Amino acid sequence: MKTQAIQFNDLVDQIYAMPLEDKLELKNILEHNIADTRREEFTNNAKKAKEEHKSGKLSFSSNITELKNTY
Repeated sequence: MKTQAIQFNDLVDQIYAMPLEDKLELKNILEHNIADTRREEFTNNAKKAKEEHKSGKLSFSSNITELKNTY
């Protein structure tokens, strides 16, 4: 874990040393990557919910007391 922290710190130092134009491009790339990753998470969660619904593992309730006790 410590090695990863050192590598991360080195990466951050390298980013700080980059020209502004490169930093902006990196920011753009990261923003798109993060959006793609989140979109993939949403898709996977939706697929999982559909599978649980099909198999009967997913239940719905409007009983607030029941919902509070679930978690």
